[in-house]
Amino acid sequence: MTVKHLLGISGGKDSAALAIYLNQRHPEIEVEYYTCDTGKELKETYDLIDRLESALGKPIERYQSFEEGKTAIDNPFDHFLAAYGNYLPSSISRWCTKKMKLEPFERNIGDEPTISYVGIRGDENREGYVSKRENIQTIFPYRKNIWSEDVIKIALSKEKLDSFTVGLKKQLNGDALEKALSILATPLGLTFTLKQKTQALLDFNTKAFNHAIHEVLKTTDYPVGKLDNFPLLDNDDVLIIDDIYNILETSGVGVPAYYLPMEYKVEIDGKIETGTYSRSRSGCFFCFYQQKIEWVWLLEQHPALFEAAKKYEMDGYTWSEESLSDLEKPDRVERIKAEHWKRMQRNKAKSSSNATWKDQVLDAEGQGCTSCFV
Repeated sequence: MTVKHLLGISGGKDSAALAIYLNQRHPEIEVEYYTCDTGKELKETYDLIDRLESALGKPIERYQSFEEGKTAIDNPFDHFLAAYGNYLPSSISRWCTKKMKLEPFERNIGDEPTISYVGIRGDENREGYVSKRENIQTIFPYRKNIWSEDVIKIALSKEKLDSFTVGLKKQLNGDALEKALSILATPLGLTFTLKQKTQALLDFNTKAFNHAIHEVLKTTDYPVGKLDNFPLLDNDDVLIIDDIYNILETSGVGVPAYYLPMEYKVEIDGKIETGTYSRSRSGCFFCFYQQKIEWVWLLEQHPALFEAAKKYEMDGYTWSEESLSDLEKPDRVERIKAEHWKRMQRNKAKSSSNATWKDQVLDAEGQGCTSCFV
């Protein structure tokens, strides 16, 4: 049976590096690439996608979220904003992700068995998007555990114990098999959770664990189970932030330009200090998950886009708890820079004197969502 392999390109570092990584590490996998354009991305995002297409030697398909030409509105975000009565998206109402990312993704797949590769790194503690559609299975190649939580729950359930055991026996023997079976037989409880059992099996033998999962998936409708061979079963790589930058830099694609630090000046205790700021995420230039310092970055580096973002704030709707009109006031900008500068100094003191702009991006990732869907 034919299984489609898909990788969504968000315009950020992790998905771009994943495309290069899979292309180089597993060229035998026929991956198709796509992106969901909101119509409100930074130019740097489109530049990255163009460079990535050149490096991959394959096109990145543009998924459409609405039929252009049907209305006078010519871009996805404005189209859906009008449909939602000018109600701006927020962390509690992410209609932007739903309408412009998730729905186009699932609509383009249809009913075809599909493996979706997502770039959640090994140093991140989050699951990422997992479709509820039975024909779509999410795989996380950067992590030691490439499987989603729903797969783990099924594979390590009592109902699938025999299949999982068969998988282990095909990979292990002797003392190694007995050890793995002992871990598998240990009952779950407060001191040994499903997550801990998973980690114990992974740490003991990652490849055997993966092949045992595959044996279970053969008894289900999951797309990976329909494959006789899945190359990532034998892959035990764990990629973290430094690996991502290395992939991008050595491939010639480079990091998205909005990650690169720009200097700013700020007065601290009567002394002028120099700090750096940048953007920490891909997505719309007015993403509501931006930190205050990122809004200041947009104000000073892309003033026309900041003005465009301001125009969306109407009828009491704002991108965050304070309006952009208030945020752009000189004294407020100065306070935001001062707070950011002090936080960066504290972070440097906690880590090391060798902290770089890459560490600032990593720090900012913890402040909300790191990407939209991919």
